[in-house]
Amino acid sequence: MNAIVAVTSDWGIGLRGELLIHDRTDMRNFVRLTKGSTVIMGRRTLESFPGGRPLKGRRNVVLTGNAGLQVPACDEGTTCELVHSVEEALAAVASEDPEHVWVIGGARVYREMLECCTRAVVTKFETTLPADAFFPNLDENPAWKVERVDEGGFTADGVPFSFVTYLRCE
Repeated sequence: MNAIVAVTSDWGIGLRGELLIHDRTDMRNFVRLTKGSTVIMGRRTLESFPGGRPLKGRRNVVLTGNAGLQVPACDEGTTCELVHSVEEALAAVASEDPEHVWVIGGARVYREMLECCTRAVVTKFETTLPADAFFPNLDENPAWKVERVDEGGFTADGVPFSFVTYLRCE
């Protein structure tokens, strides 16, 4: 299983339920990697998408403690299912190729599921912004090592970024 995330220099990922940086190149990379795959997310991440609708062209697994949450309507080629624990999420994807399963947030889901991941694709924006949600700092975690770094470019505001792929080594 993989994680995919965009972080600032202090590993911030969000503020009040919103991404810190919106960048087209980063979004294209996200779509390229996750399209046709399964994505695991929390309820608030789902609700942050346009119309609170699941991501198109993917199997959406939503981890929620809200037993009353209803499965949102899906477009053709898209599925959405609700699970209520990490164990249920793992059981839901157990028969899938782990290379095609992506944990996509939010912060709590990342914390709970990162130990189940063998790879993390991190878009690192070289800036610090106010944040209330953070991804674990993989550079300080001896269980993770950098596999590769690909240049990403610059945001519309001139912030440099790169795509860093980490592998679990323990």
